[in-house]
Amino acid sequence: MNLALDAAYLVFAAVSAPWWLRKKRGAWAERFGNAPPLPPKTRPRVLIHAVSVGETNLIRALVDRLARDAEVVIASTTDTGAERARALFAGKARLVRYPLDASWSVRRFLDAVRPDAAAMVELELWPNFASECRARGIPLAIINGRLSDRSHRRYAMARPILGRAFAGLAFAAVQDETYAERFRAAGAPPDRVRIAGSMKWDAAAIEDNPRADPAAHALAREMGIDPSRPLIVAGSTAPDEHGLLHAATPPGAQLLCAPRRPEWFGPAAAAMPGCIRRTQNPRGSSRPTRADRFLLDSIGELRAAYALADIVVIGRSFGELHGSDPMEPAGMGKPIVMGPAFADFRAAVDALEQAGGLARATRDTLPAILAGLVRDSAERERIGARARECVRAHQGATERHAELILGMLPRAPSRGTP
Repeated sequence: MNLALDAAYLVFAAVSAPWWLRKKRGAWAERFGNAPPLPPKTRPRVLIHAVSVGETNLIRALVDRLARDAEVVIASTTDTGAERARALFAGKARLVRYPLDASWSVRRFLDAVRPDAAAMVELELWPNFASECRARGIPLAIINGRLSDRSHRRYAMARPILGRAFAGLAFAAVQDETYAERFRAAGAPPDRVRIAGSMKWDAAAIEDNPRADPAAHALAREMGIDPSRPLIVAGSTAPDEHGLLHAATPPGAQLLCAPRRPEWFGPAAAAMPGCIRRTQNPRGSSRPTRADRFLLDSIGELRAAYALADIVVIGRSFGELHGSDPMEPAGMGKPIVMGPAFADFRAAVDALEQAGGLARATRDTLPAILAGLVRDSAERERIGARARECVRAHQGATERHAELILGMLPRAPSRGTP
């Protein structure tokens, strides 16, 4: 199967080469498996694969918990994910880049890292990687597992290729029963599918006074955000939302947009004429301004922006995409406005809405909802408090995942094992 897959990968690479050449990506040597060999192990070593920024943020508490009993290696796929991993885990975990799924890349990567167990965050199950782990006796698992509607359909079509990979999982720790059913349908053995909840609830720190965060103070000062006027923060936005948000923000309120991807920064600035961009004064002195529009064209500062917000609008929920994560601002006690598209976060949105911690909107109703929340500070407080309590009630999945992962590792420390 490896030869056939490798051939298919090569054909795909040739056909898609013009697209790849337009993308800015680094660490190509490591992507082909040329990771620097890690030092000999003094404790059991667990590899955690977190694709991008979202998955990297998700495992903050898990890494701290695992590091008590094991050596942790974080493998990132995207450049932004690797940058975020360096910011969060330098000195706590070893950092590597996840390889392309060509068999030779996977073999070189595993030769260099030599994990005792591997866990893939949310899904990211690749056939050659799974096959090589199986051949080496490395237990492989899915953590915080989820299969969205569209991913479920794709994986169902790919079952002839991926079915064996699912069947070989040590376990699949999934977020809820809906995802459990989908993992079983994809080929995961029913007795190895565990409902462990979502670690995203744990990643959302409970904060009673998030505005006291020094990073939030610095962001407001350096961008010129006026603390005396209401601030709407739209996080992880998509290109078709910036004009909508610009028009829907009521007079007197400020709007800060944080696009999901760096390539969307330029279009976002064009959709908000006269906006202040973070990169115009990244770490400078305070900026005197009366601007009403701000663009967070930086990586890793969305949390600080949420801390400043009076209202949070969840991006990628008003168009053709599938929503973004509402849990972090919920943990801060922020009133959240969500559009109609949230397939990737259905369980969290449903829980927050049932608790009264989230307001639903459409493109047509968004202006009125924002205007009402800007006027009514008491309602903002009520919605935010309910959101915070909903997060608190759903926490605990990180410890359950940690126990499952540690159960895959050797019982005794492997001191001196190469």
